[in-house]
Amino acid sequence: MKNRRALLMMALAIVFGLAAVALASRWLLRQTPGASNKIVVAAQDVNLGQRLTSEMLKQIDWPADTLPRGALRDGGKLVGRVLKTSVLRDEPLSEAKLAPAGTLGGLSALIAEGKRAITVRVNDVVGVAGFALPGNFVDIIVNTQSNDRAISKIVLERILVLAVAQEVGRDETKPRVVNAVTLEVTPVQAENLDLARSVGTLSLVLRNQVDPRPGTTDGATKGTLLGVHEASPPAMPAAAPPAVTSPASPSASIRARVQVAAATPRLCIGVISGVQRTQECL
Repeated sequence: MKNRRALLMMALAIVFGLAAVALASRWLLRQTPGASNKIVVAAQDVNLGQRLTSEMLKQIDWPADTLPRGALRDGGKLVGRVLKTSVLRDEPLSEAKLAPAGTLGGLSALIAEGKRAITVRVNDVVGVAGFALPGNFVDIIVNTQSNDRAISKIVLERILVLAVAQEVGRDETKPRVVNAVTLEVTPVQAENLDLARSVGTLSLVLRNQVDPRPGTTDGATKGTLLGVHEASPPAMPAAAPPAVTSPASPSASIRARVQVAAATPRLCIGVISGVQRTQECL
């Protein structure tokens, strides 16, 4: 009797165990993510401006419910396209990271529509000690002479650095002292920059990448620097027009003599003779 009860309990335990396993399996199957899709990612780190090759691309499975926006699926169509931003290994590729089809590689692929690239000569001081790297924004100061006074003035603000020397990589953080910096500007800014470097010396001012506020100033002179008032050059007095006289008009000659006499300081002395008073002027 006791053996039968023990066997019955064991049988019930086995049945309940099997039921629990079945329920757990069904729950796990419901938690399995949806079907995967293959997308194109970078097979290695690729810098901006580089033309993609088949060795730089690969396809991996990606969960369908977490696909990146604009992810591309056909790697064959991307061969020969140019990157306009750097990508890291296994980073998904999208049209937003690619230059338009047909764009040649190099610096021209990085220039935004309607912009131009201009290169200025710098040194370790002008180039912010090598910290003006591609992807940074700078302001440009010109030091020149204005009305016989030295003045420093910000002439261009928030200018994007496209390249330093011959490199356009933006993933470096160490300073690099170079002799040339390429900037992205509008056509009007290009004209102003070309004029500024011909009339004075240029300096780059590194600025915060997320700070859009303008730095409107009046410029710095020796007076504002030292806290003294700079006297403006004295104005030359305007010459009085010459009096025009004519032999036929004696009244004009008399009026001219009166005007000259009135403009010339005179010394007058009062003379009292008896009850009469007279005044004589020299």
